[in-house]
Amino acid sequence: VQLQASGGGLVQTGGSLRLSCASSRRTFSSYAMGWFRQAPGKEREFVGSINRSGGSTYYSDSVKGRFTISRDNAKKTVYLQMNSLKPEDTAVYYCAEGGSLHPAAFDIWGQGTLVTVSS
Repeated sequence: VQLQASGGGLVQTGGSLRLSCASSRRTFSSYAMGWFRQAPGKEREFVGSINRSGGSTYYSDSVKGRFTISRDNAKKTVYLQMNSLKPEDTAVYYCAEGGSLHPAAFDIWGQGTLVTVSS
């Protein structure tokens, strides 16, 4: 399976961006999807996840209330809407496929997209 993230870029503090991740898997709706990020010099960090139907989501405390994950199973795409962005949100963002909402359940990763938040 291939996961292709897009939508990254440069944004000012307080701004918004929407990331997309398109999957090549025919049975996309059978898998939970997640977003992770990795800032320079830091380990990869869980951002949030969404279940197969899109009815349940789970977020890290660092993004809760600012970021929203959604999915369109017909388009085989998952989204990450990022609002009220902060410089500490600067990172390469990756989407991933997994078996549940839990951060440890993700085992297939896509290419990342870079988000830079300027102060």
